[in-house]
Amino acid sequence: MAKRKIGINPKKFEVSQIKFYVILAPFVAFMLLPIIFIVNHAFKPMDELFAFPPTFFVKQPSLENFKNLLKASQISNIPLSKYVFNSLVVTILVVILAVLITSMAGYVLSKKNFKGKKIALELNNTALMFVPTAVTIPRYIIINVLGLENNFLAHILPLLAMPVALFLIKQFIDQVPNELIEASLMDGASEWTVYWKVIMPLIKPALATAALLVFQAVWNNIETSQLFMTSDSLRTLAFYLNTFAANTNLVVGQGIAAAASLIMFIPNLVLFIILQSNVMNTMNHSGIK
Repeated sequence: MAKRKIGINPKKFEVSQIKFYVILAPFVAFMLLPIIFIVNHAFKPMDELFAFPPTFFVKQPSLENFKNLLKASQISNIPLSKYVFNSLVVTILVVILAVLITSMAGYVLSKKNFKGKKIALELNNTALMFVPTAVTIPRYIIINVLGLENNFLAHILPLLAMPVALFLIKQFIDQVPNELIEASLMDGASEWTVYWKVIMPLIKPALATAALLVFQAVWNNIETSQLFMTSDSLRTLAFYLNTFAANTNLVVGQGIAAAASLIMFIPNLVLFIILQSNVMNTMNHSGIK
């Protein structure tokens, strides 16, 4: 009887894959530990939050922390829904604009030749080395000069520049054959048509990855609310939950902080689960064959 040939990357489960699962399972479990802890920590009652030695898993799950957060938010002059609305509007606008601007810049830097192109690429690569804290003062000076303090645009403009997203998209566009673009131009397509109908469909994995990176940066950002806003009605949910938990009674504040951390974490997790296949394609540069 002839042996059944097993493919290198079988589409269905094969016995030969067991060894890989055995090797990867401990790493997967280790990577899941922070997520499991955040979820368990949010549902711990007060006695478990302050237990010594601390426990990893919750023994008696409770909604007490979320109830305390809701009660405390009702005392505030600004309703919690206002902060949620601000965060959603800012995040959606920045994600859309940043991905659009980054993809256009990536196309130009990848497929067009112009004076100063290498300098622009080097500047973007250099920007990858700077942490947000390093550009806090320049950002504040620019917003102050533009007169955008206490203006909704101050939430948006400083976050539109995403060097990491530009780098990933540019690298992905490099894989698009030049012949495809030249053929489109010869057929009478404009530069905008080439960008929108040729480039954009081919770089969807990179766009999804960029959108995820931008979302995480904006959704968790407290800098713009802290530095550029003096009106609470213009601040975001991340800033509110961060400062609220810090300024609350030490005992109750620990529980509220745990609940707030889970609330801020869930959207990031959900979005990553939805876009994870695109993220992997981007990292492996396998979106275009």
